[in-house]
Amino acid sequence: MGFTFERTINYYETDRMGVVHHSNYVRYLEEARCKWLEKIDMPFSLLEENGITIPVLGVNLTYKHHVTFDDTIIIHPFMKEYNGVRMTVGYEAKDKKTGNIVIIGETKHCFTNKELRPINLKKYAPQFSKKFEDLLLEK
Repeated sequence: MGFTFERTINYYETDRMGVVHHSNYVRYLEEARCKWLEKIDMPFSLLEENGITIPVLGVNLTYKHHVTFDDTIIIHPFMKEYNGVRMTVGYEAKDKKTGNIVIIGETKHCFTNKELRPINLKKYAPQFSKKFEDLLLEK
C-alpha cells in the first residue's frame, strides 16, 4: 500500500459533539503529505532551499465515518496526477481500530519559484520531478 501516516486525535481537535471537527482533516492531510515527502528524501525544507514551493490550489474531501478523541487514523497519501506543472495527491484515511474509511479526498497543487511564479519542475529541477514521477507508479 505504500507510505502510511498514523495520527492520534487530540481532545482540542474535537467539536461539541465529541467528534473531530471537519476542518482538522485538511491539517492531517498536510501532515501526512509532509511526512511522505520526507520519507522519499524530498522534505519541504529541501524543496524551498532549491527555490521551489508547492501551493495548494484546492481540497476535496468526502467524510465517511467520524473519529473521536484518542482514536488513531492511518492516512495513505498517493500520487494521482503529475505533469511537472501541477499534481494531485489522493488520500484515504482509516480508523486504525475499526478499519472504517474515515475520509477520502485529494489536494491539488502547482509548483512555483520563490516569487510564486509557476514553474515546470521537469525543466526547473529534474531530480525532484523524477521522484514525483516515481510516486505515480506506487499507489
